[in-house]
Parts: sequence; C-alpha cells; structure tokens
Amino acid sequence: MWIIFALLSAVFAALTSILAKIGIEGVDSNLATAIRTVVVVGMAWIMVFITHAQSGLSTIGKRSWIFLILSGLATGASWLCYYKALQLGEASKVVPIDKLSVVITLVLAFVFLHEQFTAKSIMGCVLIGAGTLLMVI
Repeated sequence: MWIIFALLSAVFAALTSILAKIGIEGVDSNLATAIRTVVVVGMAWIMVFITHAQSGLSTIGKRSWIFLILSGLATGASWLCYYKALQLGEASKVVPIDKLSVVITLVLAFVFLHEQFTAKSIMGCVLIGAGTLLMVI
C-alpha cells in the first residue's frame, strides 16, 4: 500500500509545482508560501479530526515535539526557497534541482540514521545527480 501513496505523492508534488508556477505570477513568493501553508495546515487538521487522531496529542513525547518542530522549520525554509526559485526560474529547471533532496536524504540517512548505503543506492544517487545536471544545463 505504501507504494500507492508514494506514487500519489509524486503526482501531487508534480501538480504542486505546475499550479504554483501558474499561481505565483505577480505574487510575492513569501506571500504565496504563506497562502499555501494555511491551506496545508487546514487540510492536515481536517484529516486529524476525520481520522480521530487528535487524542494522540497528549501522548507525544518531548523528543518527538522537538524533532517535529525542527522538521516544520525545515519544511518552511524549503517552501520559501522553492517558491522564490519558482518565481525566478523555469519550473522545468527548478523542480529537478529540488528533487536532489532524494540524494541529500540518502546521505543524511546514512550519516544520522545509520541506514545502509548499498551499491544500488549509490548508483541511484549518481544517476539522479547526473539526470539533474543533464536537465538543467
């Protein structure tokens, strides 16, 4: 089931880029990011209440709170940079560079989470990096 959600995530991420590029025309990138964020926050809380997950708030530990907040700050920084890049550049060049996050995530997972780097994951990183370079030059 995870693969279906991962594929849907990719489809929605692609739509996000195209819709954002169209919507950001003539709008300050920080304002556009704020509008997008309000919509995402609303959707997330609606899902929390639909699935009755709100009762889990009291069981979240201090460590989880810290890392979820840090993750939120990283997301915010990513979105602000992404929207500014989209505003200034072509979506067909901004998006592949943004997707280098896959390579960076694999490296960080190896360093901080001690996940395995296999020949397959190294080759994938090289191919993603080469593909990104090919698309933006």
